[in-house]
Amino acid sequence: MHNPSIHRYALVTACCTFLLLIAGALVTSNDAGLSIPDWPLAYGSLTPPMVGGIRYEFTHRVIATCIGILTIGLAVWLWRSEKRGWMRWMGVAALGGVIAQGILGGMTVRMFQPPPVSTAHATLAQLFFSTVVAIAVFTSPWWSREHLALEDPKSPSVRPLVVSTAVAVFLQLILGAAFRHKAFGIIPHLIGAVIVTMLIFMTAGALKRRFPHVPELRGCAKILHILIGVQLLLGGGAYWSRMYAAQFPQPIAIMVALTVIHTVTGALVLAATLVTSLIVFRLVSPAKLAGESIRNREQVAQ
Repeated sequence: MHNPSIHRYALVTACCTFLLLIAGALVTSNDAGLSIPDWPLAYGSLTPPMVGGIRYEFTHRVIATCIGILTIGLAVWLWRSEKRGWMRWMGVAALGGVIAQGILGGMTVRMFQPPPVSTAHATLAQLFFSTVVAIAVFTSPWWSREHLALEDPKSPSVRPLVVSTAVAVFLQLILGAAFRHKAFGIIPHLIGAVIVTMLIFMTAGALKRRFPHVPELRGCAKILHILIGVQLLLGGGAYWSRMYAAQFPQPIAIMVALTVIHTVTGALVLAATLVTSLIVFRLVSPAKLAGESIRNREQVAQ
C-alpha cells in the first residue's frame, strides 16, 4: 500500500541532498577543501570563525550532518513500514552510502585531498543522490498503481538502451570529478561527453518515436533533451571560465558559478536517466516477451 508520508519524506531528503551537492561544489570551486584542516571538529571547535573558505567548508559539513540524520530516519522508517523486502534494504544501502560518504570526506581532509579519495567522495555523492531519488520514485503513488505493459519489438530495445545511457552518464560524472580534483586532464571527460550526448539523443529519440502517446515516456524524453542541451552549454562555459580565471590568484565569481551549476546539473542528468530507466522498466515489456506477444497474436489471427 502506498504511504504518502514516507514518499514526501524521501522527496525532502532528495531535495536536501541536492543542496548538499551545491555546497560540495562550492567548496571545490572555491578551493576551500582544506580551509578547515581537522575533522570531525573544525579548528578543535564545533563553531569555527566563519571567514574566507571556512564558511563554505563548514556549511558543507553542517548540511552533510543534516543529511545523515535524515537518512537515518528514512532507513528506519522504511525498515519498519515497508512490506517490500528489497525496499527495506534500499534504505539500508542509503544509510551505508551516507556513512561511507562521511568517512571519505574525513579522509579527504586528513590526507590533504588526494585525487583518488576526493574523486571517490564526489562520485559517491552523486550515487547517494540517485539512490534517494530512486527511493522517492519507488514510494510514489504512480509506482504503486497497475500499468498496462507496453510492447517494444524494435531494435535496439529501449530497456538496454536506457540502462546503457544511465551507466555512461555515471561514468562521465566520475571523469568530471577526476578532472575537477586534478586526477587527470580534460580529454577523457570530453570524450565521455560526446558518448553521453549521443546515447541521450538516441534514448530520447527512441522514446518519442516509439511511445508518442505515453505521457510519462514522452516527458522523460523532453527532460533528457533539455538537460543535455543545458549541460553542454554549461560545460563549455565552465571550461572557458576556468581558462580565463587561471590568470587570477584565486577563483573568480563567474568561474565558481558556472562550475557549480555545471556540476549539479550533471547530478540532475544522472537522476533523470535513472528515473527514465525505472519508468521504462515499469511500463515496457522486455523485447523477448514483446516478440512472443506479437507472434501469439499472429497465430490467433491465422
